[in-house]
Amino acid sequence: MSVHIIVSYDVVDPDGYADYVSRAVPLLAKHGGELLVADAEAKPMEGEPRSVHVVLRFPSQEAALTWYQDPVYQEVKKIRLASCDNTSMVLAKAHVPPAP
Repeated sequence: MSVHIIVSYDVVDPDGYADYVSRAVPLLAKHGGELLVADAEAKPMEGEPRSVHVVLRFPSQEAALTWYQDPVYQEVKKIRLASCDNTSMVLAKAHVPPAP
C-alpha cells in the first residue's frame, strides 16, 4: 500500500533551501518516491499556513522510512532544518475504500 509524506514549513534561508531541494529530490527516486506537490503559493483555507507545502508518495511505508533514514538524506536533512522553521512532517497511509 502506498504512503504519503506530507511536509509544511517556513523557508527562512532561500539559498540554503534551494541547495536542500537540489540534493533531496534525486534521493526520492533511489527509494521509489515521487514528488507530487511542492507549492510555495498554496491557498490557505484553515489553520496557520506555512510558506511551502510538499507531498511525497512512496510505494510502501518501508520505502518511505528507508528514504528518511538513509544516511545521505540525514546529511541533506540538516540543510532543510537549518533553512526552515515551523516544520511539520507526517507519514500517512493511502486511503483504501472498504469493499462494497
